[in-house]
Amino acid sequence: QVQLVQSGGGLVQPGGSLRLSCAASGRIFSINTMGWYRQAPGKQRELVADITSGGITDISDSVKGRFTISRDNVKNTVYLQMNSLKPEDTAVYYCNAAVRLRAKDGPYNYWGQGTQVTVSS
Repeated sequence: QVQLVQSGGGLVQPGGSLRLSCAASGRIFSINTMGWYRQAPGKQRELVADITSGGITDISDSVKGRFTISRDNVKNTVYLQMNSLKPEDTAVYYCNAAVRLRAKDGPYNYWGQGTQVTVSS
């Protein structure tokens, strides 16, 4: 009923930039927090950044000052601008959204399909 479709990502050299987008669609009443997670090979999935519907953000210390999260509540879309990328940022990035399907229902967590970000020279 709800789909999160990611775009962006790819291969970039150290110091470069990438922008990820994630659009939610379907029978959505409202979306609470939206966020980005990442999972590197052999490591657990970790929170990169998230943002509430009111625009309050939580940024991981590992990317603070380099990554910016934003969202468009009309388009139900969340963005992750990644600057000054480092090899250790290499991972599969997943978007997440806490979605209410009805006013008194949920919220339920939904995940995007994941997108590879590789930082390498």
